Parts: sequence; C-alpha cells; structure tokens
Amino acid sequence: MSEINVTITDAARKKFFEIISAEKRDGHGLRLIVRGAGTPDPEFGLNFVPPDEDASNDVVVEAGDMKVHLGSDIAKYFDGASVDFIETISESGFKIEAPKAGIPKPEGPIADAVAKVLNEKINPAIAGHGGSISLVAIDDTTAYLRFAGGCQGCGMANVTLKQGVEKALLEDVPEIKRVLDITDHASGTNPYYQGS
Repeated sequence: MSEINVTITDAARKKFFEIISAEKRDGHGLRLIVRGAGTPDPEFGLNFVPPDEDASNDVVVEAGDMKVHLGSDIAKYFDGASVDFIETISESGFKIEAPKAGIPKPEGPIADAVAKVLNEKINPAIAGHGGSISLVAIDDTTAYLRFAGGCQGCGMANVTLKQGVEKALLEDVPEIKRVLDITDHASGTNPYYQGS
C-alpha cells in the first residue's frame, strides 16, 4: 500500500458501491487516470479494476473500504487528490480534482497574445483533423506548445509546427522568437496522419 493520500467523498463512495452492486462487480476497485499531467489542462478519468486483475505495477491506495489503483508512473500526481460525485440539473458524474497534476496556465500579455493566435487562427484550422494545440509555458522569448487529439502522434506535426504555427506566432507575437513542441507524440492514440 502507498503513502499517497486520495480522498473519496461520501457521495462518490455511495455511487461507486451502487454501480458495483447494480453491475454485479463485487470486489472491484477504482482506477484513476490522468492524461496531460504536468500541463495547464490535465484530463481525468476512472474505471473499475476487477479483483483478479494483475495490479503488480499499480500503486494501490486504501481509501476506507475502497481500493484506489494508480499507475506507478502517474501516482505522484494524485497525492492530495479527491474524487466526488456531482449530481445537478446540468451535470452528473464523478469529478476528480488533483492539484499536483496540473501547472498554472501561463499568464500575462504575451501568453494572452499567443493564446489568441492559437484559438483564432491555428486551432480552427486543425479542428477538422480532430487536433488542437495549447500553450504550456513561456520562458523568456520561447513558447512551449502541446499538440493533442489528431495532432498528437501525427507524422506531419513537425510540418504543422514549422510551416503554420511557428510562422503565425512569430508574425503576430513579435516577443516570441522560438516555438517548441513538447508533446509526447509516441503516446498519441488517434493521429490524423501516420508517417511511414
């Protein structure tokens, strides 16, 4: 078991056991998932872990009468996390908050100018391919970007960066002199174009 602390609210615990009972999943645990950890916009998910699943590579956290499974490579992001179940008129579902999973969004006039170019010029152009690009950080005159969706793992991502994104940013935001892609393209699961 782990030193990592994960809080499961009473509402989330109740809903978890309702689902377990209704779907006859006795003994199942809960797996927390994060994509885009270490970015301003991490995405969270969860699923059930059967009692007979090999969990030798997991960090398993005891949360009262529940076992919470975390991949060993992402467990650190969930220390201090909470899982709640929200049910309102407009939304219903599990809500995961993990403050250590994200980083603050870049702020300031340069970050705003870069975001404006991405949101108004770049992302609409690549949305048809199921892609998007977000600003992760600005360091001096360098903008660090992350590709997602159809752009993550796409064999044409470097061309998109050099001939489209970088060109637009350097023209529209003169304070930016260099643009770097920090995407883990190897983990892309649905690239629009796969190079040979």
